[in-house]
Amino acid sequence: MYKHLLFLLLFALLFQQCEHRKQPAQYITNDGLIYGTYYHIVYESTDGNDLHADIREALNELDLSVSTFKEQSVLSKVNTNQAVVLDSIFLIVFNKSQEISRLTQGAFDPTVAPLVNAWGFGFKKKESVTPALIDSIRAFVGYRKVHLENGQIIKDDPRIMLDFSAIAKGYAVDVVGKVLAAKGCKNYMVDIGGEVMAHGLNREGNIWRIGINEPNDNEPANPAELQAIIALKDKAVATSGNYRNFYVENGKKYAHTIDPFSGYPVDHTLLSATVLADDCMTADALATALMVLGVDKALNLAQSIPSIEVFLIYHDDAGENSVVMSRGFEKYILEQ
Repeated sequence: MYKHLLFLLLFALLFQQCEHRKQPAQYITNDGLIYGTYYHIVYESTDGNDLHADIREALNELDLSVSTFKEQSVLSKVNTNQAVVLDSIFLIVFNKSQEISRLTQGAFDPTVAPLVNAWGFGFKKKESVTPALIDSIRAFVGYRKVHLENGQIIKDDPRIMLDFSAIAKGYAVDVVGKVLAAKGCKNYMVDIGGEVMAHGLNREGNIWRIGINEPNDNEPANPAELQAIIALKDKAVATSGNYRNFYVENGKKYAHTIDPFSGYPVDHTLLSATVLADDCMTADALATALMVLGVDKALNLAQSIPSIEVFLIYHDDAGENSVVMSRGFEKYILEQ
């Protein structure tokens, strides 16, 4: 009798364990608005808890450090030459910005803010642009003209302003990923305004699938078709393009990517640049640099950085959209 009861008890325990293993993983989705764009975050919660409050807290903390639109942010105080204690977020973003600036020989430049403002794509009202104005601004633009010394930003010219908009969104993706990982999440996807990091597997048990849009000047009114779909696991991807943020004045199109060397919006055939990297902050900044460089120089730069892969969409000689990519990018592309 005791053997019979013991058998039933063991059977019940095994049955409960099997039933527990059969329970579907609990994936939670958080959506919202931040930094003038959207975020879409999906993660497998180990204990079923919704982590949205923790995510928002981290995003708001970053905003108070490196936002150009908040007067009380650390960055705004640096730009207006106020005394301010630089927090860890600011230091991380500044140091990475300088690193990418050196790596790209100035194609990425966080001091381009006054030029961005002058052309109407920044945090100040657009000015009446003249060659004389651009030349005068270029005199105090250049990443080599700003330094970090003893925990303080030192400028060669007090008119220098920093703008981290081409890197901070990518860092925000990394920050959210760290929040999720610290809570024990192994499977998650973080999308902030199109900059994405994915780890592990989705709720169906598959590698995350991320779309790369076909450039379309009519977005978001007429969403673009997908140029490609990639499989993303334990990687980050960021795309920069001039087909979403531009204006037309006197019949001429002005793109939001400003060339730090000339001081003018870029005017070449490259429509969008997508970068795969280990972290989204790097991918975000490099995507901007590639848009400055154009197709040929972008490919040359990508070949010199073994830790990244790139996917470029450009206008060919016939005016059609064409694609060129680094050698290792192709393995990430899925059949549509």
